[in-house]
Amino acid sequence: MRRRLIQIVLSIVAVVVLWQVGRILVIGGVFRTIEPHFSGRCRMVPGPVGAEDVTIHPVTGVAYLSASDRRSVMAGTPKPGAIWSYDLDQPNASPVNLTPDADVGFQPHGISLWVDDGGPDVLFVINHAPVEGGGERHTIEIYDVTDNGLMHRASLTHPLLVMPNDLVAVGRDRFYVTNTHRHPPGTMQTLETYLQLAGAQVLFYGPGGFRPAIEDMVFPNGINVSRDGRTLFVATVTEQRLRVFDRDPATETLRPRVVVPLGSGADNIELEADGTIWIGAHPKPLRLQAYADDPEKVAPSQVLRVRETSAGAYEVDEVYANPGDEIAAASVAAVRGRRILIGQIFDEGVLDCQMDGHE
Repeated sequence: MRRRLIQIVLSIVAVVVLWQVGRILVIGGVFRTIEPHFSGRCRMVPGPVGAEDVTIHPVTGVAYLSASDRRSVMAGTPKPGAIWSYDLDQPNASPVNLTPDADVGFQPHGISLWVDDGGPDVLFVINHAPVEGGGERHTIEIYDVTDNGLMHRASLTHPLLVMPNDLVAVGRDRFYVTNTHRHPPGTMQTLETYLQLAGAQVLFYGPGGFRPAIEDMVFPNGINVSRDGRTLFVATVTEQRLRVFDRDPATETLRPRVVVPLGSGADNIELEADGTIWIGAHPKPLRLQAYADDPEKVAPSQVLRVRETSAGAYEVDEVYANPGDEIAAASVAAVRGRRILIGQIFDEGVLDCQMDGHE
């Protein structure tokens, strides 16, 4: 009897393990085929290395790029990161380094631009400063955007900033920021990722400092807000979903509205002037990890467009897909008119594309 019971238990364990492995392989895109396509033309603009996040000023057409040479950081020989500007209204423009005096302690990640009619615009930047002996010190750097460039105004940090990835400004001194994981790098974080364990947070910063705004999330990554400030969007990587929340700007109260399946590892979110949502995505997330370890194992790139068709209903279509030879590991797509800028996590350059038939 005891032997039979052991056999049953082992069989159940084997089934659970096989199910979990199969689930990881499916989510990781192992069985997925990438069909390259894009209706338009693109050119690679050199300069920034690891332009992981991009946002475009809705009035001036100036794009801001957050760039960090992540492979140099992983190798223990970090190079200074930078914030770059790229003027979409200037023909043959080249990216301009706005932080040329930065040292290796500046490794920017997610960014958000607050456009303010009553004063200078404000650029919020997540920074992962390498710490001697290993690890990182996470901060939010705040810059006023002036005619002479970026003027540093404040540096914020807090124990709640465990794994900050992206942020969105909702005021001159207010923002939401995603923590991709509950735990710092290590065994528990790995389990969080592969087992899709909940526990990560979206934080809010405002009067009173940092506080949790959304709890028990699974790998939240990109975040953005509608132009009227009443809708908050959060992309989740391993869940492969876009979570939509109603937001009360007066009280910062959030209420879940709808969950939109994306079928891909969603990264950063950008919004077009008409409210269309653009997401840089990883159709083969497991390949992304392999690419981080070995530049020869390129990871594919994908751009998703998400549009609200009626109240609470969204449609998702794939605008761009590439196996990684034109751009690898794309993480963001920022759109203005027919222009689309696609940033990437590791390599040099930003892909500047002109879309056919897009108004």
